[in-house]
Amino acid sequence: CSKGVHGMNGSADHFHPNIKVNGEVLNPMVGSSDVAEDVKLKIAIVGFGNFGQFLAKEIVKQGHKVLAYSRSDYSKAAKEIGVQYFSDADDLCEEHPEVILLCTSILSTEKVMRALPIHRLRRSTLFVDVLSVKEFPRSLFLQVLPKDFDILCTHPMFGPDSGKAGWGGLPFVFDKVRVAPDSTRATRAEAFLDIFRRAGCRMVEMTCADHDKHAAGSQFITHMMGRVLEKIGLENTPINTKGYESLLNLVDNTARDSFELFYGLFLYNKNAMEQLDRMDWAFEMIKKRLSGYLHDLVRKQLMLETTGNDQAGLTNGAKNNHDKKLMLPPPAANPSMIVPSAATHEKKHDLVHVNGSR
Repeated sequence: CSKGVHGMNGSADHFHPNIKVNGEVLNPMVGSSDVAEDVKLKIAIVGFGNFGQFLAKEIVKQGHKVLAYSRSDYSKAAKEIGVQYFSDADDLCEEHPEVILLCTSILSTEKVMRALPIHRLRRSTLFVDVLSVKEFPRSLFLQVLPKDFDILCTHPMFGPDSGKAGWGGLPFVFDKVRVAPDSTRATRAEAFLDIFRRAGCRMVEMTCADHDKHAAGSQFITHMMGRVLEKIGLENTPINTKGYESLLNLVDNTARDSFELFYGLFLYNKNAMEQLDRMDWAFEMIKKRLSGYLHDLVRKQLMLETTGNDQAGLTNGAKNNHDKKLMLPPPAANPSMIVPSAATHEKKHDLVHVNGSR
């Protein structure tokens, strides 16, 4: 996959046309233009937690004006980053930002969206989300927002931990759900996407439905395995292999994310249940295969023991005890029907009576 001509400083030599294979943009510079690169946006971040602050730092660094609103007080953190903080959503919307960037948790998104005073915004405002699921915010935006609002669904597939050393080569998925055809609004959408292009992200344009299908088979599976291994309680050992180190890193990375995020990935992606069922099926298949190998091994060992006993009996000219059962008996339908062995009877004779008691 080509890295394009954008470096981390955001310079570009020329415009690259769209190149897609199965809906995926192969060039990280796809869709950017010199006009969009010169545009500086006023972006309002709704939900200024860890991820909102993480994005704000890069957006401010690239020269855009950033406003922020959150239910908790992040005014101090906002000031350190260079962000204008609002404790009231009405005041934020009256600033008429060009872009509303929703950085809420998956579970709180609908509540926040329906409480947002969108009537105070300009009717041409661009709404963008960064949730880890995509069909849910797409449907919500189309349902709640008036038709005049533009909609861009995105997913930066990295976070404060995986992106702390830079965003170069990290995937950024986007779907232009609804962008008006006029040049001003199209340029604004490209200017927002250019934030991630300039940071070196690998830009991937695909539908929300395709994203959720792929994410269920990758992101949800990753989080699921990390949670399972965390429950097992993996520990560091003095003989760690590279593979085991990878598992420890997986547990560490997934444990840093809240269970709320994991639950959101499951609840709001219709493909997640299918993947969960496939994992159950795969686990059972592996267990059955292991049990099958174990059964074959025991059977072969018992057959070798039988052959060895027979040969020893012929050599000594003595009849071997063929009445002895060499194969393991199948599980009895009723355990009470199992006939006690001779050893059981012999053991009873070891009991002695002392003062009338055993």
